[in-house]
Amino acid sequence: MYSAMDDSGIYALLIHCPGCRIRVGALGELEFAAGYYVYIGSAQRNMNQRIERHKRREKKMRWHIDYLLQCARIVDVHSVVAPKECEEWVARKLAETHKFVKGFGASDSHAPSHLFYGPKEHLWNDVISVMKRCKR
Repeated sequence: MYSAMDDSGIYALLIHCPGCRIRVGALGELEFAAGYYVYIGSAQRNMNQRIERHKRREKKMRWHIDYLLQCARIVDVHSVVAPKECEEWVARKLAETHKFVKGFGASDSHAPSHLFYGPKEHLWNDVISVMKRCKR
């Protein structure tokens, strides 16, 4: 049986960026090298709608990730049912071993970032592994 809890938790977006220079809200002008990035986010309700919103090109610029997704595209998504605290925990764990864009997506977090980059397979496999350790 479906419950509202099934549509809440944390998610990771695997993003391919061709390389671009964009203004990202209060972070200012940022240069994104060509390659793969992973964004860690959460939604305590309507997670599927949030992910679908991220995939749309036309939207109000609300979060840091909205700016990056104007020049980059989502190539994969991974999500788990987990409490909101896991979003920051996952971001902090990834920051221990992966390069990141300082402050990106971390306005309300003690993690140094919620956007990481590196070789696609290594980064994505690590993200999935860390997220699995944070289920409800």
